[in-house]
Amino acid sequence: MIAFLIKRLFHALLVMFVISLIAFAIQDNLGDPVQQMVGQSVPESERAALREELGLNDPFLVQYLRFAVNATQFDFGYSYVFHEPTTQVILRHLPATLELVFASTLLIILLSVPIGVYSAIKPRAWLSRFFMGVSIVGISIPVFLTAIVLIQLFAIGMSWSPFPADTSWGAWLNDLISTEGGLPAYGRGNPEHVFGTWYTNFTSLKGLTYLILPAISLASIMLPLFIRLIRAEMLEVLQSEYVKFARAKGISMRRIYFVHALKNTMLPVITVGGVQIGTLVAYTILTETVFQWPGMGLMFLDAINRSDIPLIVTYLMIVGVIFVVTNTVVDLIYGLVNPTVKLTGKPA
Repeated sequence: MIAFLIKRLFHALLVMFVISLIAFAIQDNLGDPVQQMVGQSVPESERAALREELGLNDPFLVQYLRFAVNATQFDFGYSYVFHEPTTQVILRHLPATLELVFASTLLIILLSVPIGVYSAIKPRAWLSRFFMGVSIVGISIPVFLTAIVLIQLFAIGMSWSPFPADTSWGAWLNDLISTEGGLPAYGRGNPEHVFGTWYTNFTSLKGLTYLILPAISLASIMLPLFIRLIRAEMLEVLQSEYVKFARAKGISMRRIYFVHALKNTMLPVITVGGVQIGTLVAYTILTETVFQWPGMGLMFLDAINRSDIPLIVTYLMIVGVIFVVTNTVVDLIYGLVNPTVKLTGKPA
């Protein structure tokens, strides 16, 4: 275990080095931060002095080494726009993103496991065919389009009248397929303070209503993939010899499905799915933009528009850390679920 953690620490440092190097290499193409900070009316002499003060005239290697030395002390510089340490800006927006990812992950797990297992147990049932058809459509639709449709249906509302409205059955069917809307689709509302910079929407029903549409939109990216992955793995496991042997011994089908088969089905799902869950942090950019959710994704786009290079680099490095931590946790969980696997890669 210690050797595994040391190896992962080395990988994390290597990932951080590559991310920071790439971010610094493209910073000249992100715009002029001085122009965003002072506007058009400031004389060129003051702009030149500001560039010199910020160290923007130094060679690339000098700027990068200065950043690397400060980063070892968890000092990633000051935001050009917010005029405060970039870590404070990140910490202020990080809770909103983590809560959105957490809510989406819960939806993915709670829906994909039962749907995937059912579709594998009864692959020819009409409900299984329906789930597979919807999953194909879900994979094909981009997240921003899903978000816009959800806003139209459940925030604004939509009235349909394809049936005769002057009849009782027609009016009932029209009401059934129409939506009233009313769900919030802008921002986080008034989240409650927990500690420090952490504000949460999970402590009240009103706060949870603000999470519903963004969480469903974000979950729609991975949910179809998880359903199809669980179904495919479950079908393969159900054809294995040990499942046939368990049936021959007279073990109940419920125990075979949900104890023996499901456990082995979840091994590759944890490996692939755990990494995919980590990518939700990157996908929050589109979701947060549509719903104006004040998380890191929306902050990142704002930093790009304003050429806030220190904040952009800090965001990329924080996302890199999240990926590394997610992959490490997935490997640890895989080792707990399947003790025969050695994390160090040595034979058991």
